[in-house]
Amino acid sequence: MKRVAKLFNQVIDRENLRLAVSRALRGKRHRPDAREFVCDLDRNIQRMQQQLLADSFPLGRFHQFEICEPKRRIITAPCFPERVVHHALVNVCEPVFERWLIDDTFACRPGKGRVTALRRALSFARRHAFFLKLDIRKYFDSVPHDRLLARLQRLFKDQRLLQLFARIIGSFRGEAGRGLPIGSLTSQHFANFYLGWFDRQAKDHWRIPGYVRYMDDMLLCSDSKQQLMTCLQDGRDFLREQLRLELKPTPYVNRTAHGVDFLGCRVSPKGLTLNRRSRVRFRRRLVELEEQFRAGHLDELTLQQRATALVAFTKSAGAASWQFRDRVVQQLLVSGQEARTG
Repeated sequence: MKRVAKLFNQVIDRENLRLAVSRALRGKRHRPDAREFVCDLDRNIQRMQQQLLADSFPLGRFHQFEICEPKRRIITAPCFPERVVHHALVNVCEPVFERWLIDDTFACRPGKGRVTALRRALSFARRHAFFLKLDIRKYFDSVPHDRLLARLQRLFKDQRLLQLFARIIGSFRGEAGRGLPIGSLTSQHFANFYLGWFDRQAKDHWRIPGYVRYMDDMLLCSDSKQQLMTCLQDGRDFLREQLRLELKPTPYVNRTAHGVDFLGCRVSPKGLTLNRRSRVRFRRRLVELEEQFRAGHLDELTLQQRATALVAFTKSAGAASWQFRDRVVQQLLVSGQEARTG
């Protein structure tokens, strides 16, 4: 793909910055820094534009918090003005990333979310006899800044844009030279782009007939077990030598008929069901919601909305786990009646 130039001026264009503000406000209007920015919108946009032109916009202002679902992670949330800059960049650069990524790469792409990835994985499981499941060890923490920037230079040739990329990437653990903050919009796109080089290796060089990647979760399908075994070794070498990444110590090759855990589901030629971890999490979250409702911390409407969202997750991509869902809900109904009549 030909390198793209003259994008920096589009990023700092006043109308693009206004659009970035509106997108950064989604779900954040209550935050004090968001309200403060919007109260003097025109002046703040002008100041931001001048600082970006002078390469003096302050970066690296964020707060961190921990989440435990679906697994324990440290989320690094940038301050509101920095969120605006990230959105301004993505507004302009996302189409470039989109054209470069292959069709079977999912996450952070229009029309290519978790449900679409699961359906694609199911179609490959029904067509091929064997699978290889790969995960990157601590992916976001492991992305090397120098290798990422070198690959961004193969896609973009606007030096001012590349300089802004470098400042954003270096503002997080710059002294360590590794890592992208989970919770940053640009991090998601950089991380998806970086493993795009592995995608092309799998499809163009190894000729894998069935390939799905959702961020750092990769599923390779083939009718040849030997081809997948070779890909496992070659893939480990490619990741270590070219991208300086390591696989988790649990990659394995097996028959698709036995099923494979992928994105919270069990994928097999017979269809999709919730995997064990998702079942445990679904049951625990529903119990927690019921307990919060009984304690008076949630009203009935909020309980219904949150429970509906949980049930919708278990139904996504047509996962056939309705008996399990019904059993859990019925158990909660019975326990709730006992609590109210006891």
